[in-house]
Amino acid sequence: MDSNLGQHVVVGVDGSDSALRAVRWAADEAARRRAPLRLVTAFCWTDDIVAGHSGLSARYRDILLDQSRRALATAVDAAMATATERQPELDISSELRVGHPIGILADEAHRAQLLVVGDRGLNRVEGLLLGSVGVAMAAHAACPVVVVRGPELVDRSLPIVVGVDGTPASEAAIGFAFQAAADRFVPLIAVHTWWDTFLDPGISAQLFPDESQVYEQEQLAERLAGWSEKYPQVGVTRLVSRDRPVHRLLEQSRNAQLVVTGSRGHGEFAGLVLGSVSNALVHKAGCPVAVVRPNAAASS
Repeated sequence: MDSNLGQHVVVGVDGSDSALRAVRWAADEAARRRAPLRLVTAFCWTDDIVAGHSGLSARYRDILLDQSRRALATAVDAAMATATERQPELDISSELRVGHPIGILADEAHRAQLLVVGDRGLNRVEGLLLGSVGVAMAAHAACPVVVVRGPELVDRSLPIVVGVDGTPASEAAIGFAFQAAADRFVPLIAVHTWWDTFLDPGISAQLFPDESQVYEQEQLAERLAGWSEKYPQVGVTRLVSRDRPVHRLLEQSRNAQLVVTGSRGHGEFAGLVLGSVSNALVHKAGCPVAVVRPNAAASS
């Protein structure tokens, strides 16, 4: 693990089923890393929520606060149940913090080695894992972020999938993916696609020579070579095609246990907040998605 990262695996909690899936995933991952697990829920409250009704406001606040505490307790129980199977001595802590979910999770990310969130949450005042929160964390968190999507994992032999865009910006994601595959004793599928920015892939295939395929394969092999030397135990399948990356990665996510991507693509029209590829995966992938920003450590 990179020395600049914190020790904890942090997971956001809000009482939703999605959050509980994230808690179980995070507990399993913390046990695998032998890292302490920290559960955090945000209680977002302002006195003007029930403006002009001070008595009602106080009672409403107490009800929401009690719900948040119970949701956190339920999440702790879920984490402990998962830990019992994987690592009974797992260090589990929890905290209810007052503030906006995005600000609180961003603060937690500065002291975490990994931040885990669900793909959706409760649509209420204290809801922590609304889609916008997950996207905001994936785009800006100081550590890698996993958005837990899809059904609970049954087949632990499924591969890790990583999107490789052919630039140094994807190095952190590649490193994270290799470590994840090594930790799980599963193979890695490296996906690299290309096409002309302004042309449909079908038209582009007719205009450009077949040598492009060979060149792109060589580029991917070169990008992976150093990582394969570092992780010789990880079997790697290289998938290179003239296609849009979103299409190919979503396809691969249906038979994977984790898809890893960087936070931005490359090229003139890369996403302004969260890259279009990462954004699509966070919302549509068939399995959990790890978003590793270029300046985030590539530790799994």
